[in-house]
Order: sequence, then structure tokens, then C-alpha cells
Amino acid sequence: MNYHLGLDIGSSSIKAALVEVESGKSIGVVQEPKHEMGMFALKNGWAEQEPKDWWLHICNAIQSLKKQYNISKTQIKGIGISYQMHGLVLVDINGKPLRKSIIWCDSRAVAIGNNAFQNIGEEKCASQLLNSPANFTASKLKWVKENESDIYNQIYKFMLPGDFIAYKFSNKINTTISGLSEGIFWDFKNDKIADFLLEHYGIDASLVPDIVKTFGMQSVVDQKGAEESGLAAGTPILYRAGDQPNNALSLNVFHPGEVAATGGTSGVFYAVTNNLSSKENTRVNNFAHVNYSSQNQNVGKLLNINGAGIQYRWLLNNLDVSSYEDMNNLASEISIGSDGVSLIPFGNGAERILNNKEIGTRVVNINLNNHHKGHLCRAALEGIAFSFVYGMEILTSDGIKPKVIRAGNDNLFRSEIFANTVATLIDQEIEIYNTTGAIGAARAANLHTGDFASFSKTIMNNDYVMTFTPSKEKQPYLEAYNNWKKELELILNK
Repeated sequence: MNYHLGLDIGSSSIKAALVEVESGKSIGVVQEPKHEMGMFALKNGWAEQEPKDWWLHICNAIQSLKKQYNISKTQIKGIGISYQMHGLVLVDINGKPLRKSIIWCDSRAVAIGNNAFQNIGEEKCASQLLNSPANFTASKLKWVKENESDIYNQIYKFMLPGDFIAYKFSNKINTTISGLSEGIFWDFKNDKIADFLLEHYGIDASLVPDIVKTFGMQSVVDQKGAEESGLAAGTPILYRAGDQPNNALSLNVFHPGEVAATGGTSGVFYAVTNNLSSKENTRVNNFAHVNYSSQNQNVGKLLNINGAGIQYRWLLNNLDVSSYEDMNNLASEISIGSDGVSLIPFGNGAERILNNKEIGTRVVNINLNNHHKGHLCRAALEGIAFSFVYGMEILTSDGIKPKVIRAGNDNLFRSEIFANTVATLIDQEIEIYNTTGAIGAARAANLHTGDFASFSKTIMNNDYVMTFTPSKEKQPYLEAYNNWKKELELILNK
């Protein structure tokens, strides 16, 4: 039997998956390290990780998979890589990292990006970058130039986290258009590197890696990569993408109108479109999707909600309840609208969808005689669901017309109340699939063949769980949502 290996490089752990090449069936997934990876934060708002730690955990994960499933290195016929987006890895001429990676949640470059947005011009950024430079990889590189000139002067190439892992396997430095777009290095209007942004930041274009296709022969494992990883020399790297585009791929989201939803600690809508509008570029990010090309300009619109699953977890930790199931049961005893109780779930920092306002979590309209923890549980599930609906309104105003929403079978979408509320208010079925980013990356290693129809079939055959359909009784949901929205607007308009 032959297999493809999928790697998902997160900021908390590395996940590695094996799937059968022919059927796409998942054989197993392992996680390294077993505990959560740490971050270095020398100052408030900073977040860094050691790239060599990612590599160490990947090598350990590969050994663990081979041993656990009795697989030889020659049975692994290709590699797919998914990775935490927006990180910055800098290497010298010998490929050695010059400093720790500045990762996605590091906010040191916010002011640099905001200044660039003003100085380059909002219209130019919107029409060519489809984003504000904001706190993305290009702005982080400019921060290094301004603050660590000795390091900057030694840079041979910059890379995203997935590019670095591909380099460790192969000793070849390259990247993808999708990767460059997530770093805000891509000019969509002219379909090339955003030279005007590099010039504005004073960044030498020679630091940009060579570009390879998202699907196809990107490089092969060399002798050193083979010795360290336990894979066979010559094993091809056939796919690479950031975690959100990859999550969409894992859920079979490729075409305009298809939307991937994630209901984890934070919430995400990732909607595919071929309309390069960026009307909401300060609240929504736009990246080249995995199947973007000059002829087929598919863009993923990414809308993020920080205050999602973390809100429900906070209640689990602070209410007298034993489990999420216990909370869901309590919530199910309460009617739609939580008997007037509204919970605003934005207590996980500044929210981009609220124009970067930090308003915290609010619970309003509690009656101390009539309401209890069941009302809080229901109001939390509804409040988080309402924030997704609010987010979809923003996406709709930016030209998205959802045809289908697909979501992973993760914590929030396991709740019938949450999923039914979102489905009913958006008036759209939500299909649930049991998959992960690592499994998606492993399967994507087969897409160099261009057989997207078989890929879609594999997901339906192996991962489909169920579909939530909109309730015919929409009115009570609508009333509850409008009450919630009224409370939110009172806070925002203070």
C-alpha cells in the first residue's frame, strides 16, 4: 500500500497524517509535541517561535506514524504541507535562521502596516493588494529592517513557515502565489509580485523566494532531509498552503459561492469568490486561494471572529457544569432568544469585524429571579452564532453570495443550537465533515494530477457526517438576532 503524508504546522502543535494514495482514506493522525508548544514574548504583543522546533516535532511525528502504522519510508510517495499563516522566517545564505520566527499573532508591525495603508493610498492597496498591509508578513519584514538592521543585512531569503519546512526537507527555497498573497506581497491587479509595496518598504526584491505552483512537484527530499526526517530521498513535496486556504480545501471548498466555516477557539468564514472587490478590506482579508491562477482568479475572503469557542470554554471553566454536553443540554431546555438574555462574545481582544474595537464580553438583560446558568449557556451559543451571522452580512456586502457552507465537526458545530441558529439566519444548509487540516494536506498531494472530481468524491465518501437545514420557523431566530444586534450597536455607538 502507498501513502501520502500531510503535515499541519500550527502554533500549538504539529499534526501529521497518512492517507492511502488510491482511496484517500485516512490511516492515522499523530500530534507532536504531546503538550502545547510555547511562544516567546519579549514584549507585550510579541509572539515568536523557533523554526527548528517545528522541524524537530515534524521529524518526531513522522517516526511516530511509521512506527505506529508499520509503514516503511518507501511507501510514502508524496508530501502535502499546511502551515500557520502570516509568519516570517529569515535565513542567511547557508539557509540558517537568523532569528526566531515572528508568528501570526505577533502585533509589533501594526503601526507600520497602518502607515503604509495611508501613504500608499487606501484605493491602491484595495485594488492591487486587496488588503491593507496591516500586521502581515511584509510589515513584519519592514519591522526587522527598521529595528534589527544587522540581521536584515544578512538575509538571503524570507519565507513563510511552510516554505521553511519544505526547505528543511529539500534544501530548496521556494514559495507559492497563495503564500505571497497572505504575506501581502502579491499584486492581484497586475498578477505579479507587489513591487510598489517592496519599494515603499525599501525591501530588495531579491529576498523573495522563487515561485512554484500550489499543486505539483515543488521540490524533493534530499539526502540530509531524508536522514533527519526518516523519509526516503527523492520523495516529492507536491502541495503547500496556509492553514485557512488548506482548511477550505479539506472541506472541498474551491468554487465561487462555496464557504468553509470553522468554529474553534476563534471562528472563521472563508468564502471563495472570483470577484476581486475589496470593499471591506479593513474587516475582511483577501488571499489567493489554492486554485488561484491568472486565468482563474479565485480569491478566499477570510473573516475572523476572535470571540467564538473561547467564550463557551470560559463558561465551561467558570460555571458549575461538568462538560460541553452538560452545557448543551442545559441550553436546549431554554427557548430561542434565551428569554431575553443577550451575550456579546467579543472578549478575546480587538475584533477586526468591529473595526479593531475591543469591547469585551457583555451579558445583558439578566433577571436575577428568573434566569439561571441554562440561560447563560443558550445566550452564549446564540451570541457566538449571531456573531457569525453578523460576519456573513459583512461578506455579503462585499459581494459574497453563499451557495453552500461546509464546516468541520469541531466543538461549536457539534452543538445543534449553534449550527441551527447560523443555518436558519443565513438561510443556508450547513454540511458537516469529519476531517482535519493534516488529512486535507495529505490528500492534496494527489491534486497534482488535476483530478478535483475524485478529490471531492473522496471527501464525500470518507468524511460527510450530516447537514443542518434552516428552520421553517425563522421569526423567533430573527427577533433574537435583532435584539442582540441592537445591544451590539449600543456598545459600538457609545
